Amino acid sequence: MMIVMKPGATEAEIESVIRRIEEVGARAHPSRGEEVTVIGAIGDREHVARLGLEGAPGVAQVVPILKPYKLASTQVRAGQRTVIDVEGRKIGGEHFSLIAGPCTVESRDQTLITARAVAAGGASLLRGGAYKPRTSPYAFQGLGQEGLRLLAEAKEETGLPIVTELMDARDVDAVVEVADVIQIGARNMQNYALLSEIGRVGKPVLIKRGLSSTLEELLMAAEYVLKEGNPNVILCERGIRTFETAYRFTLDITAVPALKELTHLPVIVDPSHAAGRRDLVGPLSLAAAAAGADGGRCGFQRDGDDGAGGWPAASKSSIATSTAAIPSTSAWCAWPTTAQPPRTPVTRYMRHRGWQGSSGRESSAPATARSSPGPPGAGSRTAWMWLAMSKLRSSAQCASPRPSRGRTTRRRKRGTCSRRPSTWRRSADSDGARPSTPIVHPT
Repeated sequence: MMIVMKPGATEAEIESVIRRIEEVGARAHPSRGEEVTVIGAIGDREHVARLGLEGAPGVAQVVPILKPYKLASTQVRAGQRTVIDVEGRKIGGEHFSLIAGPCTVESRDQTLITARAVAAGGASLLRGGAYKPRTSPYAFQGLGQEGLRLLAEAKEETGLPIVTELMDARDVDAVVEVADVIQIGARNMQNYALLSEIGRVGKPVLIKRGLSSTLEELLMAAEYVLKEGNPNVILCERGIRTFETAYRFTLDITAVPALKELTHLPVIVDPSHAAGRRDLVGPLSLAAAAAGADGGRCGFQRDGDDGAGGWPAASKSSIATSTAAIPSTSAWCAWPTTAQPPRTPVTRYMRHRGWQGSSGRESSAPATARSSPGPPGAGSRTAWMWLAMSKLRSSAQCASPRPSRGRTTRRRKRGTCSRRPSTWRRSADSDGARPSTPIVHPT
């Protein structure tokens, strides 16, 4: 159940509701926003319903949460996005963060050289694997404790917070001492005992989607951490297994906007593990940013290293620079321009529907978005087609009168034809039907 408090609810009224929820054996998870406080009650629904909180002082309404993932659902935050602060680096909301570093910590030189390149390239956090799960038991499994020591040294030199993976609950204390964000890999996404243990630690947790997991299973994995009282969870799309063999995994870009609708948690994308090819990391990073991801997680390698899925250190700043230049989706839709687009069928139809860019209809996007620069290749056919399709998808912006080209529609019926006059317009309050009394012309 979700209890929405009134905007003027006092702290005493909020504490009273929390106390009543806990008295029936349920857990109360308060979420304090700028204006409204929302309390999630996790437990037996029947017991919570019998409390009669609808008429309690300070309570505005009680709403049942129908999703199986209660705390990860957008309902529990009343539409507010979660923003996670990691030593001053923010992930989520309006912030785009880049997490980069070596996939595996192999040596001191490799770790420190890559960390310096990552810091110079504008990354927000440094990733590195001290413990690595491998399909083959004979493959390199990471340096373990020595790898954690090297990550701590890299953080001391660069100042970047550390993101590293935890595989076993027996290593929690050692990893927590070094890591600022604890990563749960794709193979451990459904290790529920490990997820619960990390939830009790309290540090931010990055959960990677499993190779064949659905979005609901990913959100249920996040629920195990959230229910332990840890609200700092980051979801990571890293590619799913399909029949395609041209690259390692198929990066599910559709998961980004889909997760944004389902959950309030930040969503980032890992193009390195999905592609397995460094030439695809850049384009996939740009696609993730355009889809609305809150950040990217990329593997960086020293120049000359055989890191098939890593981004070369010589190009360390290209992803950070390119993704920072991409405006949000709303900014793309409202992108102002005075240049004339190429005349293509899509742009002609866009003009036919009445879209005039910044000089025409007022956009619903914020002023900061309307003043944002255009997308890369703004004069290209692809960019204009994207803009056209974005405008046509928005019913609020396409509900204006449809201009007529003066064409007539004739239909033969028993020796007569019906003619719709060119002066007739379809208005926003019209149901789109033809006039009730057609004008009949003699044949």
